[in-house]
Parts: sequence; structure tokens; C-alpha cells
Amino acid sequence: QVQLVESGGGLVQAGGSMRISCATSGRASNSLGMGWFRQAPGKEREFVGYSSWIGGTFYADSAKERFTISRDNAKNTLYLQMNSLKPEDTAVYYCAARPTWKTGSYFSETEYEYWGQGTQVTVSS
Repeated sequence: QVQLVESGGGLVQAGGSMRISCATSGRASNSLGMGWFRQAPGKEREFVGYSSWIGGTFYADSAKERFTISRDNAKNTLYLQMNSLKPEDTAVYYCAARPTWKTGSYFSETEYEYWGQGTQVTVSS
């Protein structure tokens, strides 16, 4: 069973940076496609970015140029580096994982079989 645990959230001022992490256990992270999603208060959960198991990364328009996804496979950890943060980035951030045989739309929640509990990121204005 794959388990995902996010960490690193908190409070940051607008314009600041934050890095959140997602530790994977139960399966090597390099055998999983992994995504970041977020859910702001009163809104539906939305796609942020995706890291394929072969190394490609893809981002939502809202994250391009500001967010970067990386992996440390030796630590089985996925990262989301967020720069130039805005108040509208305030949300609970979730990491999610899907097995490599799933090749559907990486921005769709239904593609993912495993989810973390989420970490709160709050950006103050």
C-alpha cells in the first residue's frame, strides 16, 4: 500500500517562497506518476502540476513560471517549490500518485489512486 505524507506548509507573505514535500512509502517513488493538487476554501480541488515517472513535468497555467516540481528518488520524496506566492495560492495542497500503467489525463483527479492528507499553505497579503 502506498502512503503519501505532505509536509512543509505554513504561513508566508505575498511574494515569498515556500517548498512543500511529499514523502512516499510502500513503493519507490520512481515507479509512480505523481501530482500536486490544491483546494482553496469554498472551491473545488484543482490540478497544480505533475511529475511523470520518466521525468517530465507539467504545470497548470496558474503554476507555470512560479512553481517547480522535483523529485529526490533516493529519498522517495516529491517537492513543490513555490515562488512569488500570491494570496490566491492559499489552499490545502495535496500530493497524489498513480501507477505507471495509468496513462490518462494527469490533470484529472480520477487518475490517481493514492492521496496524502494535505498541507495548508497560507499566503498573507
